[in-house]
Amino acid sequence: MQAHVDEIARQVTSGAHAVLIMDRAAWHATSKLLMPPNIKPILLPSRTPELNPVENAWQYMRANWLSNRDFENYDATIEAICEAWNNLMKLPETIKSIGMRQWAHIGQSE
Repeated sequence: MQAHVDEIARQVTSGAHAVLIMDRAAWHATSKLLMPPNIKPILLPSRTPELNPVENAWQYMRANWLSNRDFENYDATIEAICEAWNNLMKLPETIKSIGMRQWAHIGQSE
């Protein structure tokens, strides 16, 4: 997680700041995670997957490409997950629809 946060920090325009919204997974909330000064973390409340659109993306990938399968080993598991992710990346309208929260877009059109 530290490498991921550090890479995000490197991509933030000089003089700018980024907001990083994270759930409360142990690796997000640990005091060992050193947040760069140009990133402000916002931790979502516990047990609120409805606030985290990526949860819907995982649900979609499980339902369409990952469920009811037996993976031979770790590498096969990673390969299947990467393939599912790449399949989803080819469907931008699907990503938009599964990440949309109607209650968060009151008065706005899609």
